Amino acid sequence: MSDEMHHFSMGIWLLGLAFAVAVSGSVIGLACTRHGAAATHPAARLRWLFMGALSIGGVGIWLMHFIAMLGFAVPGSPIRYSLTWTIISALMSVTAVFVGLLIVGTEFRWSRLLAAGFLVGIAVNIMHYTGMRALRFQGEINYNMYFVALSLVIAVVAGTAALWFTMVMESTVMRLIAGVIMGVAVVGMHYTGMAAVEVVHDTSAPAPVGLEVFAFLFPVFVIGLLAMAVPIVAVLTVPDREIARMDSAADDLAFEAREFATRD
Repeated sequence: MSDEMHHFSMGIWLLGLAFAVAVSGSVIGLACTRHGAAATHPAARLRWLFMGALSIGGVGIWLMHFIAMLGFAVPGSPIRYSLTWTIISALMSVTAVFVGLLIVGTEFRWSRLLAAGFLVGIAVNIMHYTGMRALRFQGEINYNMYFVALSLVIAVVAGTAALWFTMVMESTVMRLIAGVIMGVAVVGMHYTGMAAVEVVHDTSAPAPVGLEVFAFLFPVFVIGLLAMAVPIVAVLTVPDREIARMDSAADDLAFEAREFATRD
């Protein structure tokens, strides 16, 4: 057995793609979170928060992780992935984010914000290190705990900041900035977590068994983009529905006024 450095290939474009996916999922997810906070009906609020958790946890965190892992390589060993651990990591990520968004509540409170930010940050870390459990190659992985701790701090601080921007700021531009902050948190945490990786390559170990990353990532990427279509359409159309509801209410008032005037 020997200690070997892993390395990332495919250049800066892969980092750019991972960042774009993280920001897109975060922006849409935080917009859903804002609508969830404004919803008056509990069922509607839960739908918004679920879409938010799916966008942030499923796309912004989970899908970003496996896109970024396209550039991961261990010289001399093929890379495979466990489907079971891949699915578990997705479920854990979405669930943890959903609980975090529930904790935020409908009104701004520091105690709720800090608890939710901590949980969302933990969700980012859980997804990353659970996703790493899915990794299969000839050898094993050890972690530098300093970088592990740093990755946790990055995710918690930036996740809390993103939720704060979302709940407090009324400006659309500031909410977009919140999505960028969350995207930076996810990508920054990922690569900090990867800096913690110490690969022990065992050339005598049997060849890894599992899926090649391209074999499952392409359909997952397509499914992820299709899943994003639902919250995107919801976010884009909700103002129209609100306007239509206001117009309908105005028509009802006008009708009642005419009826009242006729009776007089």
